[in-house]
Amino acid sequence: MFSKILIANRGEIAVRIIRACKEMGISTVAVFSEADRNAMHVSLADESYCVGAAQVKDSYLNISAILTIAVSCKVEAIHPGYGLLSENAKFSAMCEQCGIVFIGAKSEVIKKMGDKNAARITMRNAGVPVINGSEIIDDMTKAKVEAEKIGYPIMIKASAGGGGKGIRVVEKQAELANAFTIATTEAKAAFGDGSVYMEKYLTSIKHIEMQIICDNYGNIVCLGERDCSVQRNNQKMIEESPSTVVTVELRKKLIDTATKTVQTVGYTGVGTIEFLLDKRNNYYFCEMNTRLQVEHPVTEMVTGIDLVKWQIRVAAGIAIDFTQAPVKFYGHAIECRINAEDPKNKFKPCAGKITFLHIPGGPWIRFDTAIYQDYIVPPFYDSLLGKLIVYAPTREEALRKMKAALCELVIEGIDTNIDYLLEIVSSETFTNGDYSTDVLKNGGIDIV
Repeated sequence: MFSKILIANRGEIAVRIIRACKEMGISTVAVFSEADRNAMHVSLADESYCVGAAQVKDSYLNISAILTIAVSCKVEAIHPGYGLLSENAKFSAMCEQCGIVFIGAKSEVIKKMGDKNAARITMRNAGVPVINGSEIIDDMTKAKVEAEKIGYPIMIKASAGGGGKGIRVVEKQAELANAFTIATTEAKAAFGDGSVYMEKYLTSIKHIEMQIICDNYGNIVCLGERDCSVQRNNQKMIEESPSTVVTVELRKKLIDTATKTVQTVGYTGVGTIEFLLDKRNNYYFCEMNTRLQVEHPVTEMVTGIDLVKWQIRVAAGIAIDFTQAPVKFYGHAIECRINAEDPKNKFKPCAGKITFLHIPGGPWIRFDTAIYQDYIVPPFYDSLLGKLIVYAPTREEALRKMKAALCELVIEGIDTNIDYLLEIVSSETFTNGDYSTDVLKNGGIDIV
């Protein structure tokens, strides 16, 4: 097992990893930007070092500075968390060159699955169902031809994409040129790669993802599904497990397909296979995330398995000590992402000082966060303040618990989306579980 790990991230996920390391007896090294000097993860870690200026490119994406600190502190491994460098093949490869274990996928696997178009082709060749689509589109002439071949509506997607960036839905040809320009420009700005491809745009679908863990000895375990269908601008807002529409039979098929997917690419570590599920229970490979997901606590709640600890153990060469057969799913868990944003002002991000904070308590209520009273939320980073997770024996009770917890959670001094989330989970559409990825834009839930 590792004796010292550097956490190359910030916010709630850095705190989550540090806490797991403390419980495992592992020393931790935190890196921080000038803007995060007073952040919680800085004070919780055993050692903390400034890695650059406030902007992400100068600090949390500053690979050379992070590796310099890692080498000088003699860490044995780096945990990238999610986002930032977690799916950066170059960073993974450079860690390997420095003799430091990257707690994530191997660089060649990140390259293969990080390119969304290449991943689609790989899965299609392996016999995994994929949505009808194109390969990389270089110009508008080819875009018009491919769109007609696929049939409108279509979705333009960034090949190097993630987090809802570089994605545009096109209903008809008249919208294609503008959408193509915006998608390629956005993809170039977000990922440094403007490559895009097209897929048939499916409506009234569920976004279902399967949690996988694989060790270095060929052991693969799937820890069930998460329903991530409540999204705004392709960004997940609420996740739950199990899904209300996944039957025992369908779950077995999804587990088998997810297992086949990771076997195809020789994956090791913790990862997620994302599928789109239609009303007829046809499912299609969407993408693979070669990292820990934001919503991983939902799976931890219904399985009792600590994903962060197992991610570290697997990276250290420890074999998984359980198999697929004994994995049981108990009760129901729901997660709401609490963001610093103003839903009444086009979800404008909000920075500033938290003047009052009250966190809900009670059995099976969890708030993964890095904020505290008088903390100043910086304007330079993602708006996520924390994740509110609840667990109960039934979905009905979990819904009541989430409503109560949202009502009890108080964050003053900045705008948040707490009331917006409360309206969603209180709606009839969410309550009956018959919602899809377009629920917030097609009037399924009448809010904002």
